[in-house]
Amino acid sequence: MFNKLIASILPHFPKKFVWLFSRKYIAGTKIEDAIEASRELNREGMMVTIDLLGEFITKLEQARENRDMYLHIIDTIEKADIDGNYSLKPTMFGLLLDKEACYNYIREIVAKAASHNNFVRVDMEDSQCTDLEIELFRKLKKEFPKNTGLVFQSYMKRTLDDIKNLMDLHSKDNPINYRLCKGIYVEPAEIAYKEYEEVNKHFLIDLEYMFANGIYAGIATHDKNLVEGAYDLIEKYKVPKHMYEFQMLYGVTPELRKTILEKGHRMRVYVPFGEQWFAYSTRRLKENPKMAQHIITALFVKK
Repeated sequence: MFNKLIASILPHFPKKFVWLFSRKYIAGTKIEDAIEASRELNREGMMVTIDLLGEFITKLEQARENRDMYLHIIDTIEKADIDGNYSLKPTMFGLLLDKEACYNYIREIVAKAASHNNFVRVDMEDSQCTDLEIELFRKLKKEFPKNTGLVFQSYMKRTLDDIKNLMDLHSKDNPINYRLCKGIYVEPAEIAYKEYEEVNKHFLIDLEYMFANGIYAGIATHDKNLVEGAYDLIEKYKVPKHMYEFQMLYGVTPELRKTILEKGHRMRVYVPFGEQWFAYSTRRLKENPKMAQHIITALFVKK
């Protein structure tokens, strides 16, 4: 109840107060902030994925602006010689307003990344977007087979079937590339697993299917139990290091991240930045009230 109370009142606090919490999990507001954070992570032996904050736009004019910003981001990041790729949310480009316009904007971004021999990950959003985002990914994958990937969420009951239904895009020479995470959006029990054990069980079922079928896996978790389960599956299937990576959010579980690196596994950190940090922070808190405990820690506990 305390966590939910904090989550409900935080959006009404001054932005400067919310930033005290958010600054740990967001690189900053400018591309220069993302570059600085990414360089430090690179120095520590980690790759990154750059994400411009923003989602669920209401006007297509915003989609054009976001496209232009991403094109600039790619040019800037490539010039800075960052070891990283890019993530984006389709609703930031008008997925729920005009799916064809959205596809065309994202296609331009993927083409720009491909011109640098780089990669764009299409994030998975809430359930109203799932079919649209799979359709969008399917089109992108056919034109840019080595330059685009997708995200799946293990708490969604449909996920394993969705992965299987996309196997026609997969081949040994050109493996499909997924990030697998638990999922954060609030979904009804009819379509999503709710219990911790259920979500974790299906995360490992989905991951095992991916390894068994030669799919490239981005293992996105901060859960030590899932990390240990992933280790077991990597050993079981003798997965080569170039066919998987662990992924974590910026600022989250740095000690666990360190142990994964020390064991010789590759790590990629999701680096979000942008002017839309306030909406991102408050939305994520509403979706996951348990994050309130991290706010209290950030505000009152010295480290």
